[in-house]
Amino acid sequence: MSKITEDIRYIGVNDHEIDLFEGMYDVPNGMAYNSYVIMDEKTAVFDTVDQKFGEQWLANLSEELGEKKPDYIVVQHVEPDHSANLVKFLETYPETVVVGNAKTFTMLGQFYEGLEIPDSRRLVVNNDDTLSLGRHELKFVFAPMVHWPEVMMTYDSTDKVFFSADAFGKFGALDVEEEWACEARRYYFGIVGKYGQQVQPVLKKASALDIQTICPLHGPVLTENLGYYLNLYNIWSSYGVESEGVMIAYTSVYGNTKKAVELLAEELENRGCPKVVVCDLAREDMAEAVEDAFRYGKLVLATTTYNTDIFPFMRTFISKLTERNYQSRTIGIIENGTWAVTAGKVIKGMFEKSKNITWLSNTVTIKSALNEQSREQVKKLAEEIMN
Repeated sequence: MSKITEDIRYIGVNDHEIDLFEGMYDVPNGMAYNSYVIMDEKTAVFDTVDQKFGEQWLANLSEELGEKKPDYIVVQHVEPDHSANLVKFLETYPETVVVGNAKTFTMLGQFYEGLEIPDSRRLVVNNDDTLSLGRHELKFVFAPMVHWPEVMMTYDSTDKVFFSADAFGKFGALDVEEEWACEARRYYFGIVGKYGQQVQPVLKKASALDIQTICPLHGPVLTENLGYYLNLYNIWSSYGVESEGVMIAYTSVYGNTKKAVELLAEELENRGCPKVVVCDLAREDMAEAVEDAFRYGKLVLATTTYNTDIFPFMRTFISKLTERNYQSRTIGIIENGTWAVTAGKVIKGMFEKSKNITWLSNTVTIKSALNEQSREQVKKLAEEIMN
């Protein structure tokens, strides 16, 4: 995939050694660290790669450059999986000018002790500044808090290519084929989800540009049906509902709460619910659970009272939702307890600061195990969900 356009080449790497991205996210299909170079009268490199792959990346770059030397390296994002080889790069190409904004250079100094970039080799840019490489004209689009404060993106008006930093990225190495949306959604809500308010203005800026290719720092280069990707990002960043359906997230100690969840899923399917997703929070990937909670418009939380609180996996799940500004959803509750059933109260308290949450009125209260009364409550909850 070296050639993206006649002048733009891919020089990134695939990482199959990694088990957890950012020490948190399971990546069974590895990770791609993307980097690009524009070959023109002046040559510009876009970002580096993870530290482990410095030699491979420099070899990829050298193969594309031939006898040329890079004039610029554009640091769009300082996160170490993209900037860690800057020191090694500058040792190899000491005359290269580093392009970034004021925050870029501050953060580089914090991460890399001893990194000295003289003023003569710094190009500090502002939002909407341009840089000519000869035939190619670059425009810098600042994207603060998408998802770090120094992030900027770059638009090449010549080839109509948008270098989008971490936006439009996904988990997974590029030599593994998989459906884009699932891993892009999990990536977005896990890493960027809190910053929807900041993503929206960047999308508006992007929609004003004539973009034919999107080059993210993770995941595949996007060249077809770009409206599909832009539309998904608009839904995700505005906290809209992507798919009709219900997610049921549960924890169960002795299996009784699980039985209630299974009954609810059956009742919903019998009533024609278009999609019912059931997630055991103790056993399934938490990032995928978060992804599904944002994907669907209705959520049911089923858990036990535990030490006057709620079961730890449920508390973790709700915390991950609220810290990502979970909002504009309908939520139902199934609570269980043997001597003090307080799970529902705790759950509602955790969403106190969340916007536009509609609570279903039919809460299911189980005392230890399902009985005739609580089974009837499950049926009423299913009816309310479907209305």
